[in-house]
Amino acid sequence: MIEVEVQNETYQTQSVLRFAAVPRIGEGVHMLDSNGFWTCFDVIDVWYQKAPYGDVWTPYIHVRLTPPGPADADAEYHNGREHGSPPNVLS
Repeated sequence: MIEVEVQNETYQTQSVLRFAAVPRIGEGVHMLDSNGFWTCFDVIDVWYQKAPYGDVWTPYIHVRLTPPGPADADAEYHNGREHGSPPNVLS
């Protein structure tokens, strides 16, 4: 496992997560958002810095919340949210 420092541009937070491989720019990673729900974040930057010990390079990534796509907007419309009602409510 590789420890990666994750800097979240959406919530202005930093954390250290473990990955099997360092994510690449453009890939999506699923992380808990500020509400405690799993959300997809896009990797917008990856870089390495030399650690203060030995000849080790530490990976860092910047992530940003993935914007909702047209499919997400359609799902909210068909779930009744366009009228302000909770989703999946039977009338």
